[in-house]
Amino acid sequence: MVTKICVVGLGYIGLPTAAMFAKTGFEVVGVDVNENAVNLLNQGKIHIEEVGLGDLVKKVVHEDKLRATTSPEQADVFIIAVPTPNYPDHTANLEYVKSATESILPYLRKDNLVIVESTIPPRTIDDFVVPIIQAEGWNVGEEIFVTHCPERVLPGRILIELVENTRIVGGINNISAQKAANVYKSFVTGEIILTSAVTAEMSKLMENTYRDVNIALANELAKISDKLGINALEVIQLANRHPRVNLHQPGPGVGGHCLAVDPYFIIEKAPEESPLIINARRINNSMPEFVIEHVNKIVDSNAKIAVFGLTYKGNIDDVRESPAMDVVSLLQEKNYNLSIYDPHVKQDQVGFKLSTFEEAIDQADCILVLTDHNEFKRLDEVKIHSKMRSPVVFDTKNCVKINSEAIKYYNYGNLYEMNRELEALV
Repeated sequence: MVTKICVVGLGYIGLPTAAMFAKTGFEVVGVDVNENAVNLLNQGKIHIEEVGLGDLVKKVVHEDKLRATTSPEQADVFIIAVPTPNYPDHTANLEYVKSATESILPYLRKDNLVIVESTIPPRTIDDFVVPIIQAEGWNVGEEIFVTHCPERVLPGRILIELVENTRIVGGINNISAQKAANVYKSFVTGEIILTSAVTAEMSKLMENTYRDVNIALANELAKISDKLGINALEVIQLANRHPRVNLHQPGPGVGGHCLAVDPYFIIEKAPEESPLIINARRINNSMPEFVIEHVNKIVDSNAKIAVFGLTYKGNIDDVRESPAMDVVSLLQEKNYNLSIYDPHVKQDQVGFKLSTFEEAIDQADCILVLTDHNEFKRLDEVKIHSKMRSPVVFDTKNCVKINSEAIKYYNYGNLYEMNRELEALV
């Protein structure tokens, strides 16, 4: 019978997962090398931003269902939820997964279940995780049970989707998958589907690769429309009226630990067989330069640019792989005067000074919107008009509503107007 769960990695997935199991009634110990995160958690506080998570953690810590430490303990179930970043050549860095697996070895006991939730390249369970456990003398699949159960949640809705989403459970064998499914059934109301570990690995990667390729198509459309003088956003809106078409939205690029990273895990294993995935990555990676190209059209080199948003998506605090960060770096290289505002990002997350809304727009020549936070969808137009030197908004997320005709507004639907206006000035 499962009574105690040890979660290794208390980041954007591990901490909500630990809290959800604690809410269900399990004794949960969370493990992380970040001592600040551990100390905060033991005070009932959190070090990341996620809707509802702060209240849940406070509750389960107060009830002594969840606590944190810097090293694993004996448990019935071990859940590994550590990062899997890319090396500079885009191959997967599995050191965190290997280290986490090795860290639980002294605490494994017969009939324990090991679940890897980290997103990993195909065959990582078979080729890396299982051999590490077997090297300790365990018969994996009979004495120690191993599964891959990838997370499938959307930041901002994690606590909801952990419960409601379909869950894919990939076992090293059927009994491993069944044991893991029984654990998740304690709170998951969505369908739980059993499969092999390698199929689960690939299914998670393809979910995010599908979205990356779709966004690349939208971004390529934005570039084509810019050249041909077409409203790309209207094209997408009309095309999506077809019952079997679902084009995504263009933007400044693709970020986060999923879409911007996972396709490379497939490319790494089969580069010759994945030209479409490779080209989609190239298109999405080119978008920060596309943004800069149009910023250069809007302002001159002495301009002040108010950058709005650093996270890779709206209403979260996650700047991992964010294209907004790439845009900022490119603007800095061109020596623009920048004032950067993001109400969801803390100063210690970035290596440059953050500003308030008023500081950012003061004497600015352009507001460059790179993230679709709710705070940006309705801006104070009176302040923009009175404080900015040139009231211009370039909205790369197509999310801002501007009513004043005194504020010039560009998004991916009217870039052709920018080009026509510039041509008229020549």
